Amino acid sequence: MPFANNKGVRIHYELDGNGPPLILAHGFGSNIRDWYKMGYAPELAKNYRLILVDARGFGGSDKPHEIKDYDADVVASDYTSILDDLKIDKANFYGYSMGGRFGFQAMARYVLPRLLSLVIGGATPYGTVTEEERREKELRIAGLKLAVEQGMEAYIKAFYEKTYGPMPAEDRAANLANDPKALLAIRTAYEYWPRSDDIMSKMTLPVLVFCGGADPRFPMAEECVRHLPNATFVGFPGFGHLQIYRRSELVLPHIKKFLATVNKK
Repeated sequence: MPFANNKGVRIHYELDGNGPPLILAHGFGSNIRDWYKMGYAPELAKNYRLILVDARGFGGSDKPHEIKDYDADVVASDYTSILDDLKIDKANFYGYSMGGRFGFQAMARYVLPRLLSLVIGGATPYGTVTEEERREKELRIAGLKLAVEQGMEAYIKAFYEKTYGPMPAEDRAANLANDPKALLAIRTAYEYWPRSDDIMSKMTLPVLVFCGGADPRFPMAEECVRHLPNATFVGFPGFGHLQIYRRSELVLPHIKKFLATVNKK
């Protein structure tokens, strides 16, 4: 099991496929396995060297409990530590939800020269902005605080199922294995991450942003491409935040077309 060591914190990653390097950054509560379960990794590995990363606090990576351990520059350095391990100068980056926030608010701000392109799903450069996003954040943090006292089952009931409906059985075991103190620390930390308004004009690399039309993040995801020099937006009307992520057969054609253009020889 390969790890990068970032100042004493081990970050687990795995490799798959061949071709131009592509980092995959998962969403909150998830891990590397989701990329296979949802169908993204098997398809993308046909043309790219996938670098699948368990974000710090999740999966096989170390799980610090201090908020400072999840500052945006620290998170960005996890990914450059892996690239350094692999002796890769630049890579494409695909992040969904929390992983998309990593791309916009951590990678783009602190390690932009290491990126070939950004694919961002279900996330914006603006943090928590809309009233619906704020309500979701407050419910999630309340659920995580409850989980610290009572375990992850309390979080599933208090947040996930109230927001997204019943959790699929195959996801429950992975979620119950999460460390609630680590999850609370990271979810608290990135509310303090700087917005990316001030750097968007400098983000001249190719960017693909996609979002479900029923996702609370949709308005700001659509808005942000107007301020990025080289960005494309794809909306999926009627789909919620997790719904569109689970429909890889709808999303992948857009990602593959975008990456093929970016990485053409």
